[in-house]
Amino acid sequence: MNFRLSLLPVLIALSTFGAEVPKLPLWPNGAPGAKGQTDKDQPWVDVWLAPQDKANGAAFVVAPGGGYGGLAADHEGVQVAKYFNALGVSAFVLHYRLGSAGYHYPIELMDVQRAIRLVRFKAGEYALDPERVGIIGFSAGGHLTSMAATLFDEKPEGMTNDAVDQLSARPSVACPTYPVISMKDDFGHMGSRKNLLGPNADNAALMEKTTTSLQVTDKTPPIFIFQTDDDTVVPAENAVNFYLACRKHKVPAELHIYKPGPHGVGLMQGDPVLGTWPQHLAAWLRNQGFFSTAKRTAVTGKVTINGQPVSWGAIAFENADTNAPRPTARVMKGNFKLEAANGAVVGKHKLHVTYSAADVPGLDTPDGTAQQTVEAELIEGQPLVLDLKR
Repeated sequence: MNFRLSLLPVLIALSTFGAEVPKLPLWPNGAPGAKGQTDKDQPWVDVWLAPQDKANGAAFVVAPGGGYGGLAADHEGVQVAKYFNALGVSAFVLHYRLGSAGYHYPIELMDVQRAIRLVRFKAGEYALDPERVGIIGFSAGGHLTSMAATLFDEKPEGMTNDAVDQLSARPSVACPTYPVISMKDDFGHMGSRKNLLGPNADNAALMEKTTTSLQVTDKTPPIFIFQTDDDTVVPAENAVNFYLACRKHKVPAELHIYKPGPHGVGLMQGDPVLGTWPQHLAAWLRNQGFFSTAKRTAVTGKVTINGQPVSWGAIAFENADTNAPRPTARVMKGNFKLEAANGAVVGKHKLHVTYSAADVPGLDTPDGTAQQTVEAELIEGQPLVLDLKR
């Protein structure tokens, strides 16, 4: 009894802060190819703008999964939008048309392209940077995300040609999450294929076209993938094949495969293991420069301790701007170097320096390393010289 009573104020508080989320139709005058005027016929995005005191100008389109037959719009939509808002990123949860309502490829591709373009079109109104619009999707939404990342130049038959459609549909980054990728292999998801392709589900050319690992090119944007090894609904071969295709075409990509976890876990914030993947995503986005437009510069320098070069170590750069990239440089024989693409922003930093305890005679630490934090200002074109004392 006491336990139930203690929960009641929390539930009341949560309901008190509920607010209606703006609903933005993709086509205010009616979607091309629509069979009617209901929600299942007229796609839209729910608008989750980041709080003004946190907003960094970046945005994400969020595509929930559901096998192209439904939408898991809470744990793969609302919860994801709120997570992005906490990072200062505005989110637009996409309610795309579904095979279960009689809509098949290329309608879904048309919807996701329009969503990305519409966010860019509204950038001025929403105080967003049109060059920082990403997409994340889960399961079948991950397949939709992978189509957005590979087929952005496609012009589906019947699409409109208004001012919105003049903008690029290429996302700045793409995050297919436990994604359906293959529409032709045994490890693909048959339900997604049937719903997406409909009466053409066995059409070899369409199966090939919508197997997105085969559509990756050097124009595909940077990719972040999360997957679980235990997923038997959409096996990891999907994610791995897409990652390998990115490697083949030299597309920057990061893949995280966790051993535990069934399909469809969403952010899984309550799990001390799986719940770390959104943190990896945030760190990746920060180091992609997605949260900030601050200029990065190449970094070179030297680290000594008590006047002697550090044999081995690392330097992590922490700028006062929490949105700025936080790169880490490896130190070998006292020297370190970062290219501009992976460099730090110009200005003052806290430098977290890790080095071998063996570099300090008589120093013994549990893990064989030691750390010190120093402050320094990074000036473009000027090497950093650090002489640590111990």
